[in-house]
Amino acid sequence: MEFTKMNGLGNDFIIVSGENQLPERASDLAIKVCNRYFGIGADGLVYILPSEKADFMMRIINSDGSEAEQCGNAIRCVAKSVYDHGLTNKTEISIETIGAGAQKVWLNVDQGKVKTVKVNMGEPILQGKQVPTNIDQDVVVNYPIEVDGRQFYFTAVSMGNPHCVIYVDDAVNFDLDTWGPKLEKHPLFPNKINVEFVTVRDASFMDMRVWERGAGPTLACGTGACATVVASVLNEKADRNATVSLKGGDLFIEWNEADNHVYMTGPAEEVYKGKLL
Repeated sequence: MEFTKMNGLGNDFIIVSGENQLPERASDLAIKVCNRYFGIGADGLVYILPSEKADFMMRIINSDGSEAEQCGNAIRCVAKSVYDHGLTNKTEISIETIGAGAQKVWLNVDQGKVKTVKVNMGEPILQGKQVPTNIDQDVVVNYPIEVDGRQFYFTAVSMGNPHCVIYVDDAVNFDLDTWGPKLEKHPLFPNKINVEFVTVRDASFMDMRVWERGAGPTLACGTGACATVVASVLNEKADRNATVSLKGGDLFIEWNEADNHVYMTGPAEEVYKGKLL
């Protein structure tokens, strides 16, 4: 299997193209190759596949073998991969995901290589049952949740995959390893959930650290950054245009009031190519 190792702000993926469909044992393979000690090492295994409704389709298998509905960092990596490797010569393409449908992508190209990627991440889903949570409310904002005797308050947002945004005093130094897995698997979330811990610095800048469902702590999460800005607008903590600072770098997020779509702009990098024997 030939692959390309890529990352979006340190959120890293093994990218595979050339298959016509998702292999039957993709889950087992992802667990094997994503292992950072006995495999290639990555947060997920991503397949670039043919699509009937878009230029390409991507399927994302997390490092634990579960499938993600969507991933903002992965879609930027896929966009760079298909252009840089000559699978398309267009700088405006669409990529199909299983959770958010076909998404429009714009490529910023410099000297024949993609430098940054802007993605239309679609409309946020806010209705509690649709995120999904077990809370039957139109919008779940600043909702109490208790775990191991500690109470947090979260805002629920889906960007094709579910997110739980929690505001803390110091997101940069927050204890992800203790609270992330407990919140991810809380009974309020029937499909488990991605957890973002956020500190708003001002109306246009915030720090965020993430515990990703199926992958654990990662250096960045594109859909999580989008969910964070949406949640911050709903909580009247930030503007609709804001920079989200993650451990691996910054993403610029816009929640457009005219069309209700969220737009994400950020980099993607190729690390190396290889062949799995």
